[in-house]
Amino acid sequence: MDIQNTLKIMLKGAAEHTDTTEIIKKLEKIEAEKRPMRIKLGLDPSAPDIHLGHAVVLRKIKQLQDLGHEAIIIIGDFTGMIGDPTGKSKTRKQLTREQVEENAQTYKTQIFKILDPQKTTVRFNSEWLAPLNFRDIINLASHTTVARMLERDDFQKRYSNQQPIAVHEFFYPLMQAYDSVAIKADLELGGTDQVFNILMGRNIQKAYGQESQITLFMPLLEGIDGVEKMSKSLGNYIGVNEPANVIYEKVMKIPDSMIVKYYELATDIHPDAIELIKKRLAEGENPRDIKMELALEITTLYHSKEAALSAQEHFKTAFQKGIAPDDATILTLNPNTPDIGFALVDALMGTGAYKSKSDIRRLFQQGAIKINNERAPQDLKEVSNLSSGTIIQVGKGTFYKIG
Repeated sequence: MDIQNTLKIMLKGAAEHTDTTEIIKKLEKIEAEKRPMRIKLGLDPSAPDIHLGHAVVLRKIKQLQDLGHEAIIIIGDFTGMIGDPTGKSKTRKQLTREQVEENAQTYKTQIFKILDPQKTTVRFNSEWLAPLNFRDIINLASHTTVARMLERDDFQKRYSNQQPIAVHEFFYPLMQAYDSVAIKADLELGGTDQVFNILMGRNIQKAYGQESQITLFMPLLEGIDGVEKMSKSLGNYIGVNEPANVIYEKVMKIPDSMIVKYYELATDIHPDAIELIKKRLAEGENPRDIKMELALEITTLYHSKEAALSAQEHFKTAFQKGIAPDDATILTLNPNTPDIGFALVDALMGTGAYKSKSDIRRLFQQGAIKINNERAPQDLKEVSNLSSGTIIQVGKGTFYKIG
């Protein structure tokens, strides 16, 4: 093991981590024992759709797998019945066993788009949590205090605001910490919203006579708006299962100020290469060109290199030249709708790309829609001549074709 290179790759983009001296000591011990590092990641099966924000920690694990280490992914089928109270202002609804199992299976399907299956073990924490008896639970709970639990921001706020905190919620971080004991974790990763839970794992391991795991906290990735945390509900996300053209296009929409952060958190590019990218930007190279390299890199991670190159050509054609691609989505107009403009709105709404018909009508009013390369009328009643083959352009590079 090249410890210094491992350390460099491990800490790339990290927001917080265990003291570097302790990390090096752990890596030296693992090397002396001639075994791979056991990397722990716990997944909450209540949210199985992975986007690039979720993938930040998975990418970090993949980078360490490429150095020969192994991942133990813990699907929280048991803890998922409680639900992580992190950031919640009220007790979360408990999932049924069927919901947990269905969501967990979806997660397993998605994580292998990123992780190396040969170096990944998937475990369910019901394996070791379900058999615990009440004596075991009391012993586990004896290793922390109510005061310590109330140090968590979410519990503290709810307590101060006289909002209820169910006793079982205190057991979530304890059970998550016991997962580290069960698998003898060397390293646990998580987002910066998981600091309390993961540090609890260090304490509980020590209480059970194990050497404490080292920790690595990755920052939350902003979405393509460059402002809010990436979120499907906010519409600023890039899904790992989205088509190559969509991933490429969305990466090209991120602000220039986010280029380096996306390289650090959403790719496997070596830290030394990222330093060269920073230098290129500082020396005045066009950020668009570097962003196109980034879009190609990210798209390749979730599709083939061939698909990524095709997406790049699609982008150049559609966005840079304003030419409708051959594979433009076909729109079918309802012949029973009396006003053809309103039929077009209905057809656009049917693509699933827009939140509401009001949003689409607003695009007409803003002049953001073209029909055969000419700006569409703002008044829907004035729309006409939508014959088969007519090209509809929305914004700079979204094209449709009337079927």
